[in-house]
Amino acid sequence: MNAMPKLRNIGPKSAAWLRQVGLRTHEDLAEVGAVEAYMRVKRAGFRASLNMLYALEGALLDCHWQEIPDDRRAELVAAVEEATAGLPAPRGRPAAAPVTTTHHMRESAPEPTLFDAPDADDD
Repeated sequence: MNAMPKLRNIGPKSAAWLRQVGLRTHEDLAEVGAVEAYMRVKRAGFRASLNMLYALEGALLDCHWQEIPDDRRAELVAAVEEATAGLPAPRGRPAAAPVTTTHHMRESAPEPTLFDAPDADDD
């Protein structure tokens, strides 16, 4: 299988993530866009940062990711937040329960320990 052709801003790890979500060519990336590509990577469980989002946009525009204007970055982040808001909670991982300690406390007196037991010699 051919590897994704070298795209500007896309390193080996990002390229591998993109391949694993079915994006193998520049045309595949252009067809779905930076936001959808980023969302596919995130949905697959990879820990992509916003830098990857900017890198994808830069790859499509053939510019360094740091050259993406701030207003465009804000648009990209807003689009990701909108797309994320519509996603169901992750499956397979229950929501974290609030941390409480009351269920570990006993309401009655504690059971005796070895130090509380009467010695056999005391009788």
